[in-house]
Amino acid sequence: MVNIAHPAFIILGSYIAYIVNDRFGFDPIVVSLVVSPLFFLLGAALYRVYYYCFERRGQESLRGLAFFFGILFITEVALVLVFGVDYRMVSTRYGDVTWRAGEVDFPMRLVVPFLVSMVMVIGVQLFLTRTFFGRAVLAVAQDQLALRLMGVNPVRVKELAFALSIATAGVAGSFLIVIQPVQPAIGREFIGLVFAVCVLGGMGSILGTLIGAFVLGLAESFTSTFFGPSWAPAVSFGLLLATLAFRPSGILGR
Repeated sequence: MVNIAHPAFIILGSYIAYIVNDRFGFDPIVVSLVVSPLFFLLGAALYRVYYYCFERRGQESLRGLAFFFGILFITEVALVLVFGVDYRMVSTRYGDVTWRAGEVDFPMRLVVPFLVSMVMVIGVQLFLTRTFFGRAVLAVAQDQLALRLMGVNPVRVKELAFALSIATAGVAGSFLIVIQPVQPAIGREFIGLVFAVCVLGGMGSILGTLIGAFVLGLAESFTSTFFGPSWAPAVSFGLLLATLAFRPSGILGR
């Protein structure tokens, strides 16, 4: 299953954080953590629809992909109708604060989302490697029949894993709107980056995904600085093609 609509839930999380921040002044990251259970339930419901309409019938390849494309564009259009195409941003107490260490500046609008995201990554890694359900998630990607023979329902495992991914996407949306202004169509820019990061890091490896994101981010930053922003996507997909050609399993893939 390829969830091409993942960026849509990131942008949806950004706009929910924006609404609450704009009306009540609450920190967007705190807001996203509070509403993450709602995103979890939304993800579980969405997977149920996907499973009964496509996966159970063996049509998850092409029609399932079209289903998630539809979710992506429906979400984008709905946000455009409600909020328009103007960029939205949030106000935080640390948004204009910058720590300086020698000649290096650390803007808090970047540092705070980074630190919270690192805590989330470590938490997900521990959850996948130290709990029974986490190991079941890793196992369902390898051999669903063997998992079923052990008395575990693969559909239930995939449902909960999908719901967890949507919940984390909602939290990521608050990170995004703290870092930069957002508008509904910006989610499409992340579709290619998500694929590039996952392939570069290695499918099924949280640490590999983290390393891949760092490599891709540094490559795009250097390219944008020295050659112009228009060359940055070319570097991303160039790294993607090179990885597929010379190490298809990714940096830490199995």
